[in-house]
Amino acid sequence: MRMICLGLLAMAEAVALREAAAASPVQHVLVQMPLLVLAGVLLGWNLRVRRDWAVPLLLTALTAFLFWMLPRSVDWALTPAGEAAKNLSLPLLLGVPLRLSWPWLGPVLRGFLKANALSMLGVLGFLYTHAPVRICNSYLVSAQQELGFAFLYLAAALACLWAIPVLFGHPKCGSFGTAGCSRCGV
Repeated sequence: MRMICLGLLAMAEAVALREAAAASPVQHVLVQMPLLVLAGVLLGWNLRVRRDWAVPLLLTALTAFLFWMLPRSVDWALTPAGEAAKNLSLPLLLGVPLRLSWPWLGPVLRGFLKANALSMLGVLGFLYTHAPVRICNSYLVSAQQELGFAFLYLAAALACLWAIPVLFGHPKCGSFGTAGCSRCGV
């Protein structure tokens, strides 16, 4: 029940940021949209699915992610119809399916998805900072460049965060053996 309340709170906060999202692409793409995805993750926290549903749910989440990553979709999200679609699809088609499929994914697929996310953030950061024309028609070129630098900073921060368990071990666990963590079995 607590996770559902937190999910609804994240959804309410994302909807409340509507004016700020129209003013700044950084707040739109890197604050409001992730809050909507977080709302979906929290809403689906206590749900469980069978293992054979993991791949279709992951494909649904990736399709929604790729759609909302396009600059044209970001522009469309500022219209009333696009805003309604964004507020429904990000939690329900990206957050919930990603949460339901993530426990069934192996470490190699999780690592591949993380590496792909880092490379996409880097490419988008380069694209938004070096494009000679406006990519998103709703925002100025200077705001577009700020978004590009924010993408690059986010990619660097996520790379450091995801490298910590690789370099220093899993923070919750003790020693790792051939069977995984000796305390929690992961």
